[in-house]
Amino acid sequence: MTTQGMASVEMSYAEAIRDALDTALTRDERVVLMGEDIGVYGGAFQVTGDLVHKHGEHRVIDTPISELGGAGVAVGAAATGLRPIFEFQFSDFAMLAMEQICNQAAKMRYMLGGTVSVPLVMRFPAGSGTGAAAQHSQSLEAWLGHVPGLKVVQPSTPYDAKGMLLAALEDPDPVMVFEHKVLYKTKGRVPRGYYTVPLHRAEVRHAGGDVTIVASSIMVHKALQAAESLTAEGIYPEVIDLKSIRPIDRRTIVESVKKTSRLICVYEGVKTLGIGAEISAMVSESEAFDFLDAPILRLGGAESPIPYNPMLENAAVPQVVDIVTSAKKLCKGEL
Repeated sequence: MTTQGMASVEMSYAEAIRDALDTALTRDERVVLMGEDIGVYGGAFQVTGDLVHKHGEHRVIDTPISELGGAGVAVGAAATGLRPIFEFQFSDFAMLAMEQICNQAAKMRYMLGGTVSVPLVMRFPAGSGTGAAAQHSQSLEAWLGHVPGLKVVQPSTPYDAKGMLLAALEDPDPVMVFEHKVLYKTKGRVPRGYYTVPLHRAEVRHAGGDVTIVASSIMVHKALQAAESLTAEGIYPEVIDLKSIRPIDRRTIVESVKKTSRLICVYEGVKTLGIGAEISAMVSESEAFDFLDAPILRLGGAESPIPYNPMLENAAVPQVVDIVTSAKKLCKGEL
């Protein structure tokens, strides 16, 4: 949906999500919000804010401290005609609800021969950088990206956070929306009113011809910072914002690699079996393979739980300097 001609305003990432929720609740009486402490408290990260006062407790529903139970109610509500948006306080807590997400929501349409759809949106505050330690700082999007029947997206800007959430509500199947906690305070221009952003399309955020950097979520911002530094030194990277990890926009990535002949995948989740492994395999199996002039690099999280100590936490995930160093070595043939 085009936003041309729509007035825009500067919003934080969190405000953009709240605006999307408010817009959805106002437009469609089938939409309900569900989650722990999302009502009067306004959500663990204050994303839902005062929506309960505007739309009422029958539309903004505080659920008991039971992720499995709450997710089960959301799946059932979606299967029987509502459009629920379920918020986990932290993405880590979704582990308690994997039965409902992966065995029920993801498979119901298939197992019932297409007679039932599950138009469910689930929101996952994810990632490190807040000092929340090992059980509240994980990046688990690759877990859910492994499951057929789910769509998994990671908006990196306020504009996409609103537009992709509204697009997710239009989808007949379950959409998992991962929101990096550190991004909640970042700001950008966001159109007023209703618009959608495609869930299946990556975006080139910085054009270049020397190396393709595919990044997701907060790593998009780090890749763009790295691109500024690299450009100043005569290396011109192309930065692709993945946006969606299921489905992955294969065409955008392949065409970029054919142009640059080099690829770096940057993501916060643990490196092993992460998003970068899938992208690397996808490129290796494509026509872009014959264009490669260097090995594909993966910059992922450390093989470790996320530490509480801020210096160790910072060291456990890729940083701007890591992207810059890797790109230089790759472009200079030092690998």
